[in-house]
Amino acid sequence: MNPTPSPKPAPKPGRVLLASPRSWCAGVDRAVLAVETALEQYGPPIYVRHEIVHNKHVVQSLQNKGAIFVEHTDEVPEGSIVLFSAHGVAPTVHAEAAERKLATIDATCPLVTKVHKEALRYAKEDYDILLIGHEGHEEVIGTSGQAPDHITLVDGPEDVANVEVRDESKVVWLSQTTLSVDETMETVGALKNKFPNLLSPPSDDICYATQNRQVAVKKLAEDAELVIVVGSKNSSNSIRMVEVALDAGAPAAHLVDYASEIDEAWLDGVTTVGLTAGASAPDVLVDEVLTWLAEHGYSDVQSVKTTEETITFALPKELRRDLRTEIARRRTPN
Repeated sequence: MNPTPSPKPAPKPGRVLLASPRSWCAGVDRAVLAVETALEQYGPPIYVRHEIVHNKHVVQSLQNKGAIFVEHTDEVPEGSIVLFSAHGVAPTVHAEAAERKLATIDATCPLVTKVHKEALRYAKEDYDILLIGHEGHEEVIGTSGQAPDHITLVDGPEDVANVEVRDESKVVWLSQTTLSVDETMETVGALKNKFPNLLSPPSDDICYATQNRQVAVKKLAEDAELVIVVGSKNSSNSIRMVEVALDAGAPAAHLVDYASEIDEAWLDGVTTVGLTAGASAPDVLVDEVLTWLAEHGYSDVQSVKTTEETITFALPKELRRDLRTEIARRRTPN
């Protein structure tokens, strides 16, 4: 009589390496809370110029609460409240709002405001400012508008050959805060080769959250065959994280807004999945991806922590005033 064959051992669960830090940064948290607070204090509608942050889920959630997103200030009815997004705006936008007697709430990320102040200072000292960033991005438009006669956009190292300045002894570089650190420094290197006297800003313009999330995703890429980044297609920092993962050696990396966008074929032959999220993506979306992965055999979740984030930002000062009273006063004839 043949012995009963031993049952095959159950396959080991797939592993998920969960990046920390990930998801919302202090600037995004502040901007979203600013919209929610304005809605609570004044009721809907609250107008928001451009997406408050580049995340589909966040924008839809705020729309459901009564926020109205517009592209241009002239779309906002006179006498209304308008909130400027975390990416910042040019001074001309503030002027447009004043002309339309709008009450404004400025939710520009303080780290972007820092770059704005640097641009104004160097322009006052008559420097040519080389702004490293991506053409058309809201943050780049807002920063360029601080000193348009002094700022030249440099969209990557391949753009350096086209850059011309008035005086090579008075040139400084600044950058969009959400770029890849490696990409930015490659562009800086090319600029320094062309302009040896190029001045650097007093501190790195790439925001702490962008840097921290890129360091974390590099760590994931060491062991994961697949890296999933939760974030929207128009989120610069989320797109950069996918690129950083691939550059760091991950065989595959994909950007998804929701768990439903994950293709099961991505998991073929994959034992370890790295999971993170861009600075504009809420952690609830990461939780949904974790649930999806667990349902597909990836239930062993291990945290990969590279640093601790403790930075917080206060709400915009305008939310500590009575904006409706200000609007009424502006409407009253002198």
